[in-house]
Amino acid sequence: MDWIKIAGVCGFLGVALGAFGAHALKARLSPEMLAVWNTGVLYHLIHALALLALSLYGKASGADIRPGALFFLLGILIFSGTLYALSLTGVKILGAITPLGGVFFLLGWGWLALKLSSRP
Repeated sequence: MDWIKIAGVCGFLGVALGAFGAHALKARLSPEMLAVWNTGVLYHLIHALALLALSLYGKASGADIRPGALFFLLGILIFSGTLYALSLTGVKILGAITPLGGVFFLLGWGWLALKLSSRP
C-alpha cells in the first residue's frame, strides 16, 4: 500500500473539510456543532501529518510501518468521520462511536513509541 499517497489524500481531505466547515457550514450549524466539526478537522489534519511522517520514515528506513499507519488511518476515519457525521446529522449515538477512533489514534502513537524506538 502506498502510505505516502494515502497521507496526501488524508491531508487534502482535511484541508477541504476544514474549508467546507468554515465557509459552507458556518451559517448552517450551531456554534456547538461547528466546534464538533472543527475538532474532527483538527484531529484529521494532525494525524494526516503523523501518517505522512511515518510513511516517509518507512520509505527511508525500510521499516514496516503498516500497523502504525493503519491505526492512524482508522483513527481518522472513525474519530473524525463520526464527528463530521454527528455535526451534520445531530444523531447523538455517533458520539458513542467516536472514542473508538481515539483508541486507534492512541494505538498508533503507542505502536510508534514501542516499535520504532527499539529499532537500531
